[in-house]
Amino acid sequence: MSPRRNSPRRKAARGNNAPGGPPDEDALMLRVTGGQRRETGSDGEWVTRRISGAAATKVYRCPGCAQEIPTGMPHVVAWRPYGDGGDRRHWHSSCWERRSQRSPRSPRH
Repeated sequence: MSPRRNSPRRKAARGNNAPGGPPDEDALMLRVTGGQRRETGSDGEWVTRRISGAAATKVYRCPGCAQEIPTGMPHVVAWRPYGDGGDRRHWHSSCWERRSQRSPRSPRH
């Protein structure tokens, strides 16, 4: 029995992203922005980017729980859209999703 073959793709199914053709505007925007998206919550507006485990090559400290995000762990990077990027923070995905539910931490004396 011969192995199953996929049927050839039709050019129409590939859209404008066919090799050598003009790039699709939406696909180009995703490449340029690197998968960034804007989010608005009770704490204001943010730009976020999801980082895969393979791309997580450094250790960061999550501002939500103050624990380390080890290398290889998928997480979220978030920053304010109108700043210089100096407020970029790496969050555990679960901490980022729960950020509006946590109470402000009181200063320790």
